[in-house]
Amino acid sequence: MHSLQIEKNSLILAPMAGVTDMVYRRLCTQMGAQATVTEMVSAKGYLLTPREREDVIQLRQTSPDERCALQIFGSDADCMGRAAERLCESRFFALDVNMGCPAPKIVSGGDGSAMLKDLKNAERVLTEVVKHSTLPVTVKMRLGWDARSVCFLDAGKMAQDCGVSAVTLHARTRQQMYAGHADWDAIGELASRLAIPVIGNGDVESVADAQRMLRQTGCHAVMVGRGAMGNPWLFRDWARARQGLEPLPVTPRERVDMALEHARQLVAHKGDYIGVREMRKHMAWYLKGLRGAAQARLRFNTAESLAQMEDILEEYLRQLER
Repeated sequence: MHSLQIEKNSLILAPMAGVTDMVYRRLCTQMGAQATVTEMVSAKGYLLTPREREDVIQLRQTSPDERCALQIFGSDADCMGRAAERLCESRFFALDVNMGCPAPKIVSGGDGSAMLKDLKNAERVLTEVVKHSTLPVTVKMRLGWDARSVCFLDAGKMAQDCGVSAVTLHARTRQQMYAGHADWDAIGELASRLAIPVIGNGDVESVADAQRMLRQTGCHAVMVGRGAMGNPWLFRDWARARQGLEPLPVTPRERVDMALEHARQLVAHKGDYIGVREMRKHMAWYLKGLRGAAQARLRFNTAESLAQMEDILEEYLRQLER
């Protein structure tokens, strides 16, 4: 087992497909995220198709000051082992195995949270990944497939026995998707049973939530996903809280300025066509809750260029400040 350096009580940006590309990870890092995780990479796709390899080149890009883990997914032990051997790079601090994604297109192939239905195979996968990885291996998983097949304690113990260095538990079942409430008691139970760090995930949308999770569960660190969408300031607030300081309110101008910076970096990174279209969802998250956001979102969804987005944002800000 390789030694994993994750600071205790740190706040980590969760991997989210279509969200945590290099640009957003960079913005969160600048705001104080102590660690990040890439969007997930298909092990089989990476090994078999040239197009996937091109995509992976982009997914593997990191910023100089970023502590980033690379996440891979797949349920074929041989493929996962070979991908782990090839994908490990010194720019990453860990290699994370996805055993939690609930998306139908992922679980239909037996991957993601579907791996929790076959822990014997999951054991084969983790054994191969640990054997071939030059980085510490971590796992992100859920409670189980559904309420009748909760298996996180067995899965966590199995992962530890395979040589995994840390486990992140999103305290919902696959059947729950993102509905209902995360079962933080389960995070606490897993943390008390394992010798390796357990990272808590689920229903963290504020500094107060993260502090409460740490107190209630005794977990090593907290991972935040949807609560960080359009809200990189959460990491600034966490850094301030650790110094005994109160969170700073985020002004509408700050939201617009961050959205502009995000859009410019995204277009520079992915080009005008892709960058503008991917930015639309981020715009909705940045402006959520602000006056007139719904109307502005309709205009963003028809923008075809960065210049149009900039004009829409500037006009929207003028309306807000009247």
